[in-house]
Amino acid sequence: MTDRELMEKAQKAREKAYCPYSSFAVGAALLTKSGRVYTGCNIENAAFGPTVCAERTAFFAAVAAGEREFAALAVLGGPADAPGRFTPPCGVCRQVMAEFCSPGFRILLGCPESFRSYSLEELMPLSFGADRLSE
Repeated sequence: MTDRELMEKAQKAREKAYCPYSSFAVGAALLTKSGRVYTGCNIENAAFGPTVCAERTAFFAAVAAGEREFAALAVLGGPADAPGRFTPPCGVCRQVMAEFCSPGFRILLGCPESFRSYSLEELMPLSFGADRLSE
């Protein structure tokens, strides 16, 4: 799968976002090393705390299906009534990525026509992981 195709899948997932409070729709597409793609969208809640980001929705669906090795993640978001744009993952989503991915894990941000690739390490330097629990 090409990076552009992965971005297009994230764009399609964004159409399913449930965002009646913020009107900020986000879509994500997670490529596993086995070649499967899991998509996610943000799902808001009136209490806000139970809200789940698109990136975590995709990761949790993949993990629930038994996947543990990931190759890349594409993310785009923005006002629900406008085209998707550059939308970096929040800190909580970055921490979830750090749990399952190597520092070189690729994260694509932008839109299908224009995007940039970042490593997880670039977006989350000095991350906290299981290795820190035994130091």
